[in-house]
Amino acid sequence: MNMISNRKEPRQIDIRKYWSVMNLAERFEQVIATVLGIMIAIIILMALWELIRDVLSNLFVQHERVLSHRVFQSLFGSIMTLLIAMEFQHSIIKVIERREHIIQTKIVVLIALLALTRKFIILDFSEVQPMMLLALSAGILSLGVVFWFIDKREIGEKEQSSSGEQTDDITKPHP
Repeated sequence: MNMISNRKEPRQIDIRKYWSVMNLAERFEQVIATVLGIMIAIIILMALWELIRDVLSNLFVQHERVLSHRVFQSLFGSIMTLLIAMEFQHSIIKVIERREHIIQTKIVVLIALLALTRKFIILDFSEVQPMMLLALSAGILSLGVVFWFIDKREIGEKEQSSSGEQTDDITKPHP
């Protein structure tokens, strides 16, 4: 796994490098992705500010127990919201840096799983209808299965491409 500290040279965004050879659609995609990335970065900063403000308010102003059920649900819901926004940001950065051409289905499914998980965390189970719990559970189960299938397919594709490279090396005559 590549770590930031192990990079020999800084990451270079390919927009500047390839802008002149991009067609109009690719340029349009890059501009939209960059604007979305900036907007989501602003949303992340605002959500982080709200979380910090809520934590400080609960600890020092209202003197509430942070681990009380209501406060914990609220704070953890805010943290999950930040994680969801950061995952959106990460997927958009991949488009901006031209590592991916479009937002990947796997990431969209992961974000949906995170959103449903957040919903479960902030639910007040004393007020929720049983059918709502069943529907949310079915949604999480369905998304989990889809995520598993996508992951299994990607692993199969990687194994197939790596075994294809190995067989090419074996069948090629050595000089």
